[in-house]
Amino acid sequence: MAAIDWTNIYRKYKGLWVALKDDEKTVISSGKTAKSAWDKAKSKGFSMPILTKMPSRLLPYVGSNV
Repeated sequence: MAAIDWTNIYRKYKGLWVALKDDEKTVISSGKTAKSAWDKAKSKGFSMPILTKMPSRLLPYVGSNV
């Protein structure tokens, strides 16, 4: 499975919840809450959208073995 680049989605939807199509690339709806993004997607006829929250800002992460 190849990685999916959400850079453009992140830039446009920083800090918001987004509902995506099954292709995991196409935004159906967005909102400040998960419920609002979900309800908007459902009203557009999508029964099970993929729901995720875009971070407000990107933070570097370095894994560790504690």
